[in-house]
Amino acid sequence: MKQALHNFETFLHDKDSYHVLVHAGLAHAQFETIHPFLDGNGRVGRLLITFLLCEKEVLHQPLLYLSSYLKAHRAEYYDRLTAIRTDGDWEGWLRFFLTGIYEVSESATKTARTILALRGELQGLILESMAGNAMGFRLLDHLFEHPLTNIQLVAGGLNCAYLTASKLVTEFADLGILRETTGQKRNRRYIFSPYVQIFAEPFAPQLETKKKTSSKAAKASAKKAGKQGKKATRY
Repeated sequence: MKQALHNFETFLHDKDSYHVLVHAGLAHAQFETIHPFLDGNGRVGRLLITFLLCEKEVLHQPLLYLSSYLKAHRAEYYDRLTAIRTDGDWEGWLRFFLTGIYEVSESATKTARTILALRGELQGLILESMAGNAMGFRLLDHLFEHPLTNIQLVAGGLNCAYLTASKLVTEFADLGILRETTGQKRNRRYIFSPYVQIFAEPFAPQLETKKKTSSKAAKASAKKAGKQGKKATRY
C-alpha cells in the first residue's frame, strides 16, 4: 500500500508526460484501484479530478461536477475500471472518462448561459414593474447567492429595515420571482424558484440526447491517449 501510494504521488506530480485531461483520468482510475481508505474512496477520487484540473489551471473555479455523469452511468463506470485491472483496457476507460468531461462541460455551459439569461430577464422585469428600484436589483443579486431566504435574511443581506425587506419580498412574490414555501402567516420562508428550477432537471436525459456526438468527440482523444495510458499501469 505504501509503495503504491508513493508511486501514485509521483505520478500526480508528473506534469509533462500526459495531456491534463488524460492525466486526471489515469489518476482517478489508479486511486480507485489502490482504494486506500475504508470508506469515502469514491468521493475523494471524484474530488481528485476537480482538484487536478484546478491545479493545472484548466478550471479557475471547482465547477466541473463529474459525479453526475458517473452516477448516471454507474454500471459502465465500474465495468470500465474493472476492465483496466483485468484486461488493461485503458483506451476504453479514457474514452468513457473523456466523454464524461465533454458531457458535463456542455451541461455546465448550458446552465451558465441559462442563469445569465434569467438574470437579464429578471432585471428587465424589475425595471418595468418596480420602476428600476435599486433595492430590487440588490435583492436580485442577493437571491443568486441565497436562493432560500426569509425576510430577516433579506434585511440583513441588504442592510435595510425589516419593513423595507418585507415590502421587497412581497413584491418579488407577486412577480413570481419568489415563492413562499411554508403556507404560514409568520416565520415565512421563500425560494427563488426560477433559479432553483434550472438545477432541478436530472442530468441523465441530457446525456442520452448527446451521447452519439460526445462519444465521437471523445473517441479520437482516447485513441491517441491509449498508448500513454498503458504506460501508467506501473503506477
